[in-house]
Formats: sequence, C-alpha cells, structure tokens
Amino acid sequence: MNEIKSYKDLLIWQKGISIVKLVYQIVKAFPQDEIYALSNQIKRASVSVPSNIAEGYGRNTDKSFSYFLDIARGSLFELETQLVIAKELGFITDDELFQEILIQIEEESKMINSFSKKLKS
Repeated sequence: MNEIKSYKDLLIWQKGISIVKLVYQIVKAFPQDEIYALSNQIKRASVSVPSNIAEGYGRNTDKSFSYFLDIARGSLFELETQLVIAKELGFITDDELFQEILIQIEEESKMINSFSKKLKS
C-alpha cells in the first residue's frame, strides 16, 4: 500500500463507484411503490462496496483492510442477489444494462479477491 496515496487510487474502489452509478441508473425504472423497498436495498448494497473499501483502507492495517474487503465482497453478492430478484419480478427491463452490471460485479469480485490475497501474503 506504500505507493497508494489514497483509497481513491485503488482500482477496486474506482470500479465500486462505477457499479454504484450503473445501479442508480437501473433502479430509476423501478415501479414507484418499490422506491423504499427493494430499490433502496439495492442502492444501499451497491454503496456499501466502495464505502467498505474506503473504510478498510482508512483503518491503516492490512488485517482491518482485509476484514472490510470481506464485507465489500459480501455486499457484492447481496447486490447481485437483489438484482436477480428485481429481474425475476420484472422490475428490470433493460437487459443490456442488467448484463453489464452483472459483468462489473463479477470483475469487482475477482479484483477484490486478488487484492485481498496480496494483503494476506
């Protein structure tokens, strides 16, 4: 972490922010009565990913950072599950955007796994 001056320099944080933007774009089309239900949960899970990466970085120890990366990865799986539910319920109609978010989630998960392994070694 010596060459990294800020959590904002981390590609895993940057990708997390990209996912948040895609998520906010896709939930705009949700039914109005979902604005405080599944839509809110999806947005919260997406925001949790880069937030936990930033918080872990700020804890200043590899052990703490690794712990928060595990939380971020869990939030990714939660987000993916919630998006699949929304798709199954017919709330997501933009298949292209849905697939793009799933691809981004998979890439982010792999990146976090790799980064976490480097921290632990």
